[in-house]
Amino acid sequence: MSCYRQIIYQIIFRTKLSQKTLNPEHKERLFKYIWGIIKNKDCHLYRINGMEEHIHILTDLHPSIALADFVRDIKTASSVWLKDSDDFPKFIGWSEGYAALTYSHWDKDKLINYIKNQEEHHKTETFEAEFRRLLEEHHIKIDERYFLK
Repeated sequence: MSCYRQIIYQIIFRTKLSQKTLNPEHKERLFKYIWGIIKNKDCHLYRINGMEEHIHILTDLHPSIALADFVRDIKTASSVWLKDSDDFPKFIGWSEGYAALTYSHWDKDKLINYIKNQEEHHKTETFEAEFRRLLEEHHIKIDERYFLK
């Protein structure tokens, strides 16, 4: 039997203590590495981008994969890769937790553009303000402990 699905997530996570350790000059290499992880899990990456302290991933999640395992695997593998890379010497790890927001297929193009234009967007809004706004828009109760780690 075929498995039909439409499970689109925007996954957001940040560096430990929101330190600006993702070197903008080399972030495309990081994004390609994460894309490989996603591809190996039979998921589809629509867009990935971010800033020096956080990443947005817009992806289709294969129904055989648990969301928590998916994010854990991306964060674990990319953390090892980043620490082994000379291009990200200040990276010490990812923060605890993440946000995984679901969207309709109809929102996909708008989200791709939003993620694509992170550099422009963050000229007027900090990551913390953006993250809080997205959680509030999705009616998610904010746990302040995760803004401190």
